[in-house]
Amino acid sequence: MRHARDGAAAAMNAASRILVARGKHEPQELDNPDVAWGQRARDGVWVPTKDGQRIHVGIDVAAGDTVHQVLRPTLRVLVGVDVDTDIVAQTTASGIRLLTVVHGPDAPAEFRFPVSLADGLALEAMPSGGYDVVHLRYGATVGRFYNPWACDSMFRQVKADYALEGQTVVMRVQHEGAYYPVVADPHYSR
Repeated sequence: MRHARDGAAAAMNAASRILVARGKHEPQELDNPDVAWGQRARDGVWVPTKDGQRIHVGIDVAAGDTVHQVLRPTLRVLVGVDVDTDIVAQTTASGIRLLTVVHGPDAPAEFRFPVSLADGLALEAMPSGGYDVVHLRYGATVGRFYNPWACDSMFRQVKADYALEGQTVVMRVQHEGAYYPVVADPHYSR
């Protein structure tokens, strides 16, 4: 059990340092009763849309049975979900963040988040590099996966972007040559 706590502390420390350096404009961790986390990584999370529906965001990782370490109701850590990879999951006022912490060069460069949408909703690519959740009947944006960012422990930007494979948002992080840990931020908001 000590190893899991140490892993959670390392992931939290890396994510916290990067978020503090990025400044006050980052979405803040906050309780949101409309967000419902599963128990294990593979269970993902249910998040709200602006029109009152919910979508499911999965976390497709090698160690899908990894159980969340709940630090507080709005913050949980998934330690060792893949080679040299942890996820710090935050609830925000309008959605979630899945801060992906890459600890070394053997970590994967792609992270998969399968999305299950309610009837009448679709994912639409945006010029920013993010994806909007669009209500097909009205053409309204009811949720958004913001373009991901990533940076290394020297606070240097690391290239990160999304690709869409079917209904799976794939975050690609080009961390080769970076100073570890690298933190990448997939962020969803209604």
